[in-house]
Amino acid sequence: MTQTMTFKECHYKSADGLDLYYRTYGEETDRAPLVCLSGLTRNSGDFDDFAHRYCRDRRVYALDYRGRGKSAYDPDYRNYNPQTYIADVLQFLTVLGIDRAVLVGTSLGGIISMALAAMVPDRICGVVLNDIGPEINAAGGSRIAGYVGKDIRFDTLEQAAEAQKTQFLSAYPDLVDAGWMKTTLPAFILDAAAGNYRPNYDLAIGKALLEQVQEDNPVDLWPFFKALKSIPTLAIRGALSDVLSEEVFDKMKAAHPNMEHVTIKNRGHVPQLDEPEALEKLDEFLERV
Repeated sequence: MTQTMTFKECHYKSADGLDLYYRTYGEETDRAPLVCLSGLTRNSGDFDDFAHRYCRDRRVYALDYRGRGKSAYDPDYRNYNPQTYIADVLQFLTVLGIDRAVLVGTSLGGIISMALAAMVPDRICGVVLNDIGPEINAAGGSRIAGYVGKDIRFDTLEQAAEAQKTQFLSAYPDLVDAGWMKTTLPAFILDAAAGNYRPNYDLAIGKALLEQVQEDNPVDLWPFFKALKSIPTLAIRGALSDVLSEEVFDKMKAAHPNMEHVTIKNRGHVPQLDEPEALEKLDEFLERV
């Protein structure tokens, strides 16, 4: 464990022995900690601002899944699947002795959160779903599958940020240059041997995803979502999202009448959780859980 200026860097072992990384912010209190779970190719760095905002009166954890960020890459790419990620997060809760937690799940992280709410509801006292639901829009799913696993390199982070802007402008039409750099920094890492910046995840995740997409028996996520009916839940949707459609969002509201919800203007997949509308709802929701 090494101490940094603003958070601690820590590791734990998965059940199959991989070295997995997480960040911890703030001090332990009598309030349930927040456990932040990122999107498919993202990592703990996405939650830095979020964690600093909410660690004033509770501990906040942000995890790197296997194959992302500072966690070990899995020698068997077939382990890059939701079932393994769910087991890894459950292992994290067990190793750290976390009896109850609030899960903050962006995209894939939201799927993991729903599954854990169904599996161990007594350990989950609140869930935030960031632009994800029990059905994924085909257009958004195809778009993501189309870029995951591509070995795209850049000489500088500025070039990487410009490429991110070109690729994701439709999701963040009003994001300024500083915002593009902020979202780029966790997404790329210096490859010292090659002298350039590469995606900050194991590219074999793309191979695993392709095989999963081609399977003929997709998992029905609605039973997982319905397990949230007894758990305080806040669902956030980007108004421009191509992953969580407005139709599915409405179905979620009908299935979980007590679910709190907000739609963020000028945001696609995914809101960054620093938008004023998002923060207003998050402040209110997290104060109660």
